[in-house]
Amino acid sequence: MKIALTAMSGIRAYDQELLELGLTLPGFVERSKVIASLPSLGLLTLAGMTPSHHELEYIEVPDIENKSAIVDRLKDFDLVAISSFSAQIKEAYELGNALLQHDVAVVLGGLHTTALPDEAKQHCTSVVVGEGELTWQQLLKDAETKKLDPIYGNREQEFDLNDAPMPAFELLNIDNYNRLTVQTSRGCPHFCEFCANTIMLTRKYKQKPQAKVLAEIDKIREIWPHPFIEFADDNTFVNKDYWKALLPELKKRKIRWFTETDISIANDTELLHLMRESGCAQVLIGLESPTSGSLRGLDTRSNWKEKQFPKYMQAIKTIQSQGISVNGCFILGLDGQDTSVFDKVYDFVEKSGLHEVQITVQTAFPGTLLYERLVNEKRIIELGAWEKCTLFDINFIPKNMTVQKLGKEFRELGVKLYNKDFTRKRQDHFKELLRELVRSRHSN
Repeated sequence: MKIALTAMSGIRAYDQELLELGLTLPGFVERSKVIASLPSLGLLTLAGMTPSHHELEYIEVPDIENKSAIVDRLKDFDLVAISSFSAQIKEAYELGNALLQHDVAVVLGGLHTTALPDEAKQHCTSVVVGEGELTWQQLLKDAETKKLDPIYGNREQEFDLNDAPMPAFELLNIDNYNRLTVQTSRGCPHFCEFCANTIMLTRKYKQKPQAKVLAEIDKIREIWPHPFIEFADDNTFVNKDYWKALLPELKKRKIRWFTETDISIANDTELLHLMRESGCAQVLIGLESPTSGSLRGLDTRSNWKEKQFPKYMQAIKTIQSQGISVNGCFILGLDGQDTSVFDKVYDFVEKSGLHEVQITVQTAFPGTLLYERLVNEKRIIELGAWEKCTLFDINFIPKNMTVQKLGKEFRELGVKLYNKDFTRKRQDHFKELLRELVRSRHSN
């Protein structure tokens, strides 16, 4: 079969005022470019376990403004597999509907379709629910005989990462990307109310064998000798012993890398040293809020984040003093926040010396505990408005401020945080930490 692996790529805000403002907010623009330049690791993984007699093509679709041209390109494929986030899902549905008119078999997958398979199956031949590796090969066999089922997989099955296939990185035009992704684990022990990944794909934390991770990096290095890698994990350093064994091997490969983790890495100076030595440039940490009270209940199992709050300032200092920059992520509009939170975020960023900061609006993604709660509380503004699930638009009624106030203060905070002078001040602070690190090494 001739198979198109189609990624609905890119990120954008639905709020036109925010889009216009974004032209003056480097943090938003740069983050958007980074996300838009990431290939779909899920589709590449499925490609890696596709039998060799099939013909594969990986295609990025940032938008479908020119739908007829995209349909013309895809209509001659036997099977089109589309992966999409919630914000782009309606465009994915539109594309699926158009291809069905040309008798093309269409498969939809991803977190959104896992949450709402009955919605998704109205716009395709088949829906993949949960981890695609579990059902992909059976789906291909059924497609060859033109006997596809409406739904493949379920959320109860668990894929064993010991069986993880090698992603087909060779399908990519490497010139189109500023980083490539490698996954070392799935899941997160914190089980946050707003997080879709852990709830949708796996109920437990699981780790990929180190040998497979290194093999993926080695394959990337064949097409990109000195790559920048993003470890596409929900929470990378849960198993610190695993990483203490892996990091010296990464050092040998002379890569630079970025990942998302939690604040606990600051407690392990040996780990931080190994991270820096192996090429870690930055970690993104979900700080979520500059006040402890609004962290209460975010992670639904142990209230871990609120317990860590007193360590935030020192932890950021510790991590950055090791030459690893911290991108602190804050969520605005949490139930425990009032309008004072915007000034408190700015003050926290200034006092902590965070090298980078990312602000997002609390977003109720379908399938999350947050979405279920807000629906029950009748606080979702417009049911089914998935195009507002961008992290920058508001799709819910805040508890302690108006929708209008949240939007206005969010934009104004962005202007202050991404002001050139304030950004340069934070960057200069980190550069001085790097100089101190170099001086201390020379003195030793």
